[in-house]
Amino acid sequence: MENTTIARPYAEAVFALADAAGALDKWSEVLTAMAEVASVPEMRDAIHNPNLSGDQLYAIFAAACGGALPLEAQNFTHVLIENSRLDLLPEIRTLYEALKNERQAVVDARITSAFPLGDAQLAALVAELEHRFGRKVRPQVKVDERLIGGVRMQVGDEVIDGSVRGKLATMAAALKN
Repeated sequence: MENTTIARPYAEAVFALADAAGALDKWSEVLTAMAEVASVPEMRDAIHNPNLSGDQLYAIFAAACGGALPLEAQNFTHVLIENSRLDLLPEIRTLYEALKNERQAVVDARITSAFPLGDAQLAALVAELEHRFGRKVRPQVKVDERLIGGVRMQVGDEVIDGSVRGKLATMAAALKN
């Protein structure tokens, strides 16, 4: 929780910068790439290496990012290094995405199905979720045969379990009472 608290002002600052420039999606891509690089074990070792200067760490990080960081991202990286916060990039990215989704009225939905969903089935589920939540839904679909049949959907903290396995569990709990 502490990392999230520390990362929040950085995420909010990047979001304000990206929003003002009309570059929310561009920054999303940049932060995703930067967070992936910062998560690599060798990079984490470099980030926590007291023998590296800020300039040396920046050079290693920029090279690992492919040297294609936009000027604003380069400046942001320098600020993170100066404040010993480069290792917070994954949290910063997560918080940034939450702010972006809120601004764009988008919600992520994890849809787990017992069988692969056809395009029409997925479109119908997404339309139903968009109607229910009043937001655009970005689905993430996976197949889990353990559900036996049906679909389980999670949007934020809310779970809609229409799976056969979920219904059997509900029935078993009711029988126990």
